[in-house]
Amino acid sequence: MLFLEIKMKTKIRLQVFLSHNGVCSRRKAFDLIQSGQVAVNGRIVKEPSTAIDADRDEIYVDGSEIKSKAFDYILLNKPKGVTTTKADQFAEKTVLELLPKEFQHLVPVGRLDKDTEGLLLLTNDGDVAYKLTHPKFNVGKTYFVRVRWELTEAKRKKLEQGIILEGTKTSPAKVEEVKYTNDQTEFNITIHEGRKRQVRLMCAKVGLPVIYLRRLTQGPLELGDLQLGKYRALTKDEIERLRSL
Repeated sequence: MLFLEIKMKTKIRLQVFLSHNGVCSRRKAFDLIQSGQVAVNGRIVKEPSTAIDADRDEIYVDGSEIKSKAFDYILLNKPKGVTTTKADQFAEKTVLELLPKEFQHLVPVGRLDKDTEGLLLLTNDGDVAYKLTHPKFNVGKTYFVRVRWELTEAKRKKLEQGIILEGTKTSPAKVEEVKYTNDQTEFNITIHEGRKRQVRLMCAKVGLPVIYLRRLTQGPLELGDLQLGKYRALTKDEIERLRSL
């Protein structure tokens, strides 16, 4: 299996460079630069939007050089029964146990509950993880769902208009490809939030217990034909699309 190690684009704003390479948040990087604590090629720079060459320029913060970090992006088809966490003493098996040692530093982006299968991104790129999980970016996630009983038009409208969970209404959803047979309904649902067990709870609220749940997409990423329990590195095109969110 091929693995892809990606560095940031060569030209990047100084403020973003510091954030990407783990120095601090973008907000703190802005203040750090304006306070005169950052030097580029031996010269103090106080403009956060200054374009720098991440591969050639020498960046120092308070006298310490900041190197351009390489990032890894792994897409996993998580099986049922595996916990989405880096470490949990009560978990029978975690997602990192499905990856080789060289990827043990990666962090799951968002969560899939233990009984849910499907697409899970693991990376050490905090900026991409933030974009995929923060509500303000409105990133869609599509799930294949199998429930007991029939998804009537009335229940479908309730799911699409939003469901009250713990006192707060969920954002509008989209339901597609509905198939009803033998007292079970299969459909795809796209949501734009990441509440704990959200799809299961939404379906339960309209009287449709979930039998099976699998995440198919997250933003521009698609599970495709990746086999259950297997993983692959993202392509350059996929990484560029994530960065452009």
